[in-house]
Amino acid sequence: MPCERKPMRYGHSEGHTEVCFDEHGRFIVTCGNDGDVRIWESLDDDDPKFITVGEKAYSLALKNGKLVTASSNNTVQIHTFPEGEPDGILTRFTTNATHVTFNSSGSRVAAGSSDFMVKVVEVSDSSQQKTLRGHEAPVLSVTFDPKEDFLASSSCDGSVVVWNIEEQTQVISWPLLQKTNDVSNAKSLCRLAWQPRGGKFLAVPVDTKVHLYERGTWEHVSTLCDDLLTQPVNVVAWSPCGQFLAAGSVGGALTLWDVNSKLCVERQKHEKGFTVCGLAWHPSGAQIAYTDTEGCLGLLDGLSVSTADTSALKAAVNKPVKDYDALFDDDDDDRVLDEGLSDTNSPVKRHVAVDEDDDEDDVLIPSTGRVRNRGAILDDENSLDTGSLKLGPDTFRDDDDDTGGAVVPRSVALAPPRPVYEGPMPSAPQKAFQPGSTPAHLTHRFMMWNSVGIVRGYNDEQDNAVDVEFHDTAVHHAMHLTNSLGHTMADISQEAVLLACTSTDELASKLQCLHFSSWDTNKEWMVDLPPGEDARALCLGGGWAAVATSTLMLRLFSIGGVQRDVFSLPGPVVCMVAHGEQLLIVYHRATGFDGEQVLGVQLLQFGRRKRQIMNEPLPLSLRSHLTWLGFTAEGTPCYVDSDGVVRLLNRSLGNTWTPVCNTRETCKSRSDHYWVVGVHENPQQLRCIPCKGSRYPPTLPRPAVAILPFKLPLCQTTTEKGQMEEQFLRSVLFHNHYSFLSSSGYEVDEDGQSRSQKEQQELLMKMFALSCKLEREFRSVELAELMTHNVVTLAIRYASRSRRMALAQRLSDMAMERANQIQDEEPEAQDEEQEHKSIRRNSGEVTGGRHSNRHNQVEEEEQGQELGEEEDGQEMETEETPESRRRLNPFAKEAVSPVQPSLTPIGKVGRANPFKVFGSGKASASSGQSRGTNILDNMTSSRKSAPPGLSAGKPGKSPVLKPLAPRPKSKTQSTLLQMTGTKTANKKPQGNTEPAADQRKQAEVPPPASPADHTDNKRPKTGFQLWLEENRKSIVFDQPDMEETDVIKEAMGRFRTMSAEDRLSWTERAKGQTGDDLKKRKRAGGEDVGSENGREEADESDAKKKKSLDSVSKLSAFAFNKN
Repeated sequence: MPCERKPMRYGHSEGHTEVCFDEHGRFIVTCGNDGDVRIWESLDDDDPKFITVGEKAYSLALKNGKLVTASSNNTVQIHTFPEGEPDGILTRFTTNATHVTFNSSGSRVAAGSSDFMVKVVEVSDSSQQKTLRGHEAPVLSVTFDPKEDFLASSSCDGSVVVWNIEEQTQVISWPLLQKTNDVSNAKSLCRLAWQPRGGKFLAVPVDTKVHLYERGTWEHVSTLCDDLLTQPVNVVAWSPCGQFLAAGSVGGALTLWDVNSKLCVERQKHEKGFTVCGLAWHPSGAQIAYTDTEGCLGLLDGLSVSTADTSALKAAVNKPVKDYDALFDDDDDDRVLDEGLSDTNSPVKRHVAVDEDDDEDDVLIPSTGRVRNRGAILDDENSLDTGSLKLGPDTFRDDDDDTGGAVVPRSVALAPPRPVYEGPMPSAPQKAFQPGSTPAHLTHRFMMWNSVGIVRGYNDEQDNAVDVEFHDTAVHHAMHLTNSLGHTMADISQEAVLLACTSTDELASKLQCLHFSSWDTNKEWMVDLPPGEDARALCLGGGWAAVATSTLMLRLFSIGGVQRDVFSLPGPVVCMVAHGEQLLIVYHRATGFDGEQVLGVQLLQFGRRKRQIMNEPLPLSLRSHLTWLGFTAEGTPCYVDSDGVVRLLNRSLGNTWTPVCNTRETCKSRSDHYWVVGVHENPQQLRCIPCKGSRYPPTLPRPAVAILPFKLPLCQTTTEKGQMEEQFLRSVLFHNHYSFLSSSGYEVDEDGQSRSQKEQQELLMKMFALSCKLEREFRSVELAELMTHNVVTLAIRYASRSRRMALAQRLSDMAMERANQIQDEEPEAQDEEQEHKSIRRNSGEVTGGRHSNRHNQVEEEEQGQELGEEEDGQEMETEETPESRRRLNPFAKEAVSPVQPSLTPIGKVGRANPFKVFGSGKASASSGQSRGTNILDNMTSSRKSAPPGLSAGKPGKSPVLKPLAPRPKSKTQSTLLQMTGTKTANKKPQGNTEPAADQRKQAEVPPPASPADHTDNKRPKTGFQLWLEENRKSIVFDQPDMEETDVIKEAMGRFRTMSAEDRLSWTERAKGQTGDDLKKRKRAGGEDVGSENGREEADESDAKKKKSLDSVSKLSAFAFNKN
């Protein structure tokens, strides 16, 4: 295709330049780095008109007498054409716009910007805007589908995306380009172009080739290439007829292809070899204007494309097919023919090869040895495309307007239609990333930002290094590391820095650990992963490191480099984090559709007993993806999605995820984001970095950390009721970590725990008062069920003073019923405990001797104010087994009733209810009253040892607030009861009018037998055993499904959290009680204990009953006194 290259002329200052023609082809319009738009009547125009639009002009578009420009003041402006009068600002961005374009009708403008956004704006009403979000780097180019259903964009994040304009969603995304951090650093501008009229193909410049994607199916149907192209293609443009595609490259090459035959029909070279950055066809198709990065304007004139286009359109019906071949007579040769027929991606080859294998030569090449019509068979497909059956009749009409379609011979057989899938399209799976890091394609980036420190990566022309900075310099000083291996992933903890790199052709993927807390001189170790296995995610825990690989494997190392475990993951890893003994992994469970990500979460705990806590789906917002994953400072898992929703694990509600914050609500602009770096539960803080106009912060200057408050998305939070409900639920949720920490053996801030409990009860009382004012008494009772005993008393008092006697009566009945239920559950729990002991008795006979030899060692550790490891705890647990067997064995030489040794049950529950009558003989004339007497005391004492998280999670059963009664008093009462427990158990049947059967058996047994037996067999108790006996009931009540071994572990965890003085006091009490027990048994077995003492003690217990009855009657009289 012969053409003439006109000499280039100066147009603008050095820098990026763009060019376009007006609709009639009378003017050439250019813009450049000098901020001017120049209007040329021809290339020889020595005095072009110019319009100054800003300091710099990055892009322009012209349609219907409207000139749209993207300038350096972050705006997209409109001017009238050719007058050049300002016509307003179409839209604004937070940074400069990079590319603008009109749709085919000129009613809309699309603009891409460096703030990662694409906007579609109505020209007639600029307030009608649609924003397309999803790119993770500056946008390179945008182009409209001729039918205005779709819009395509390319970005520095390496993706080319097709958007549905009305739904503002991604239809498909192709990762085709090399990633960069800015338009100025991009190897190619990747200016996309959609085929005119039918819009059948989307042209995408990819390196030195141009890919063609089919509209509707979005399949890669063919590739246009040229052996002489050695540098990336920068910009492409379709001819007005849609048959030819022109491309300008970085090296200054200008190439023209016939799309039907995929042959290069014209090659031109920039006279100085500068990069071609602008390209535009004349409306007639006879000229191509182009600009370079030096600001010069050039022209290719005399193209025969226009002739071919118009002649083919006019003579399509009358002209024979063979006359069409004259278009290519001058340019074709055998080599080119072979090249055109060898492309397996071509629709020509595909269709012919399927059904006409034997006759392929006859169809394609006539006897003359020349292809009769290269465009015929391709346009055969164009004119009856399988996708067009579904896309509507417009496709036929548009394709028939094309050049090739006009000359399709009707005699060629059509391929059978292929089935077309019309359902939802699968979403591209989210790539693996490190939480707290910025994208890897940035030259300066954060490799990790967490609560310990910051790891920065630099990869530019001057340096390739890693900087490590600690928030607390007492942990370690800052480090500067040479990144010779090309590490792309990092994590940092109080013990080490962990780095990893992907594999190359020569080197395997490596894991490098800088163990700076090691006490020896070798503070670094490195591991090569197996061939074909790449690190995808890594994290550091307490004394261990984990790395997830591309082969769905997770490898666990000790902090010193020992390989500890390896196991398979359920799916490709997305990210993972660690905190202490916990490991949280997020992975792909399946393929998502319509922009959804189907993720799963796995939580593992690597203590002495390794176990999986949860493995369930991870809930995300609609059409969002995961952006951050981590633990709170207190050890609760949480994560953030791309919609800015922060979710926290609710352990008390079956490990569900509760949304606690939405960062988008605090953003001032749609392009603003918050980059989360940490979460704290006490105080409630979300630590994040505000990012103005981007998703990620820059490394320099060091960004400032902001603190956002939490807010649960409850209904009607503008009302007083909604606000208090939100505060209460948030307080309960954010203080669940106390129970987890105590059960895991960590120290708990008792002051903060008590403050949170007090805050919750105050909120309940405020909501109760509000419900009373609104005359919502049923709601008031529901709130009272969440209160503790003391607060219920206040609620009864408030209801009485508010003249709501029915409500006060309900509250009193509710408290009585709740307490009766708790008391009824006590014997059941004791019976279960007896059954567990009897079941474990057989195993205790085998192991009891071995463990009893170690009892003195455990006692010495108690006296040293330290508890042993978990193995010692198991020994103490097994030590009780033969002891309880001796106490309860009915086949002993001198048998006693199993109920008779009531000392141990009293020691276990002495703090819970000091007025309870122990033993099985509870039935008496005043048993119902005695139950009512002991209700509130039982509630207050059980409250003392209940963990806050569990009590908050189980309202109505285990109250939250600590009692007002002083704690030492209950301890004194329990000690006194222990001293007199045996006497009461033995003498009480004499005072009862209806003694039980087992008590009559007990009276018949000779009293001296049991004390002698116990004195010989029972060993002295340790402080921990004494504490466990008194607190066992509360532990079992809080967690009734817990096995005996787990009860011991739970008790050991709570006992460890006590101060050294408290543990020492329990040890001293154990020593003192041992002496008291011996004296007590001697008195119980002495012959001089007469019946008078028994009567006096019985009278004393009756007096206690009456006294407690009086307190309840006084409370009731106060609550219901109408005066």
